[in-house]
Amino acid sequence: MQERKTPFQQLDFWLLFYLFLLMCISLIAIYSASSADQYQVGPAHFTQLQLIYFAIGTIVMVSMIVIDYDMFKNFSIPLYVLGMILLLAVHFAGVEVNNAQRWIDLPVVGRFQPSEFVKVFVIITLAHLLSQITRVQNTKSFRSDIGVVAKILGVGLPPFLLILVQPDLGTALVVAAVIFIMIVMAGVTFRMISLLLGLAGGFIAFLVFLHNYFYDFFTTHVFRPHQMSRIYAWLDPNADVSGEAYQLDQAMQGIGAGRLYGSGFTEGVKTQSGQIPELHTDFIFTVIGEEFGFVGATVLIVVYFLLLYRMIIIAFTCNNAFGTYIVAGVVGLLSFQIFQNIGMTIGLVPITGLALPFVSYGGSALITNMMAVGLVLNVNIRTRHYMFGEEEDYE
Repeated sequence: MQERKTPFQQLDFWLLFYLFLLMCISLIAIYSASSADQYQVGPAHFTQLQLIYFAIGTIVMVSMIVIDYDMFKNFSIPLYVLGMILLLAVHFAGVEVNNAQRWIDLPVVGRFQPSEFVKVFVIITLAHLLSQITRVQNTKSFRSDIGVVAKILGVGLPPFLLILVQPDLGTALVVAAVIFIMIVMAGVTFRMISLLLGLAGGFIAFLVFLHNYFYDFFTTHVFRPHQMSRIYAWLDPNADVSGEAYQLDQAMQGIGAGRLYGSGFTEGVKTQSGQIPELHTDFIFTVIGEEFGFVGATVLIVVYFLLLYRMIIIAFTCNNAFGTYIVAGVVGLLSFQIFQNIGMTIGLVPITGLALPFVSYGGSALITNMMAVGLVLNVNIRTRHYMFGEEEDYE
């Protein structure tokens, strides 16, 4: 017997509540970061812009909710092609900022980063692909796994490579994480996953070989010098605290100074001194760690955990393969960005320039993440619940 609920009643209000909490944390942290000496625009400037981005993101999120997500099957290929065209446009006519060519300037729209939107397009396309494979494939074997992985890589590798050469290692790694999550969700054997991890390890070893024996080629065609400097700074933060390691060193000092309860709102010594570059974007977690301490940082991480937990519940209760794969892709997208941003701030991983989802200041990244949440809520309100079990629908 089917439970009768309107789409509004079906909406996961807990997920929306956690998203609202992240918005509040974002505005508080950005206001404090904007008070630092390095910014000459006043503490309210970036906060007001972030409010505008939240408003635009909310409109985009609602738009993604009201359209039945099954309709995105018909648009998955056009969206993918559009994303590839935008990435090629960045390559040939993009705007270079801070040694990276990632942006496009358009009339009316202004400057935006296509790679952010491509992440969602890749999720939709891979979800459609895997839902088709699930419908037609009845038996699993290592041979069939090869076919599945080849199809996933055929979709995921082109945008991954185009983003990597911008260069934008952080976003490229996000796409790689989405690809890996989709491979796991496809139900391939453990043997195949082990093989892929082994190949990834071998590739990293090959990169180390190139770095050690063909350094000029490596820094010209693989990683740029500023990217290598970030890796060196991560491996040995104390080697050059006046150079590339400076940002990481200052961020870690700020977080350490926060101790248990923090120094107080807009009272952080490091965060208010202007000594940490990109404080309101890449290193926003430093503001939370120093001014609100271990308690504040833990609250933020718990809110993230609860947000992802609600999404995982939606994925498990969905009775449509396409919807399940969409939510799984979004979980992979957000969880990797959260880990990478916080990890680079505390020295666990190299600095890549990834924003902290829903908290860092920014337009393209924020709107894209809210678009992704809209997809998850879309799946949520269109999942049919039954009193006596779940009806499976893999169309």
